[in-house]
Amino acid sequence: MLKPTMPRKSEHLQIRLTPREKAALKRRAAASGQDVSTYVLGRALPSARSRFEEILRALAEHGDHRFPLAELNDFLSGLSSNEIADAVVDADVTPLSPFLANYVAAMVEQACHREGLRPPGWTGRVDPLEAPHFATQLRGLHLHLLQSSPVPFKRRNLFVDAALGARV
Repeated sequence: MLKPTMPRKSEHLQIRLTPREKAALKRRAAASGQDVSTYVLGRALPSARSRFEEILRALAEHGDHRFPLAELNDFLSGLSSNEIADAVVDADVTPLSPFLANYVAAMVEQACHREGLRPPGWTGRVDPLEAPHFATQLRGLHLHLLQSSPVPFKRRNLFVDAALGARV
């Protein structure tokens, strides 16, 4: 399998910063699984991050969450590992309901797992739902959902039929 080739980098940019700022950048880069150059460039040109934040705002502002969740599914499914790491490193899910915060965290955790990345720290700070939430009210399907739900969703007491990248 061929890996996609990255555009050849032929330009340099030098910035001056304090030792404290440099150390902070190194920590943040390491936390996102990137080198400092990739991390800084991703922060300066945050296209994937901006799109993720836009989807989170749509989830917070709209009563019907089905379309923004489908959009998030498509978005995360189409990103490379570097793009995922940059897009989801910082997220504010506090405006979301506990259900939506858990759903977003589970989707991000699954996307990270798929790409061999460690999920961002914020996902671990989202407390799982207290009561199980099933994708259907048909009790006959609950056993199926208990068995087939992806692990990140199960850990959050969410029981769904499809994994990231799938549509039902």
